[in-house]
Amino acid sequence: MTERLFLINPGWTDDHGGPWYCPAGAIVEGVLAFHPQLKERLDIVRLDWPRPRPPVIEAVGEENQSCPLLVLDGELDWPDAQTSAATGARFLQDEAIIPYLAARYGIARPHP
Repeated sequence: MTERLFLINPGWTDDHGGPWYCPAGAIVEGVLAFHPQLKERLDIVRLDWPRPRPPVIEAVGEENQSCPLLVLDGELDWPDAQTSAATGARFLQDEAIIPYLAARYGIARPHP
């Protein structure tokens, strides 16, 4: 199974105005830009803002729809991963994705 990364498309609006982008998603997008080889290793799914987000629900359940979200393939046991009560899938969200990508795929890590 290829690991699947869910990201939210920028430029959405909501009750508070907009257009907006997701700050955590922008950081992950930056990592993808720095390391384009990841685009060949991950299944990247970009979604529009409104919920429900059916592909995310199918992967990790309705309670875990926040993105960015990386569904792990289980090849690297990662202690910070969460487990979906709905599907049993292991996943990471937000900036917790980046250290995992560095460990798994050998990309640069953020400077402390």
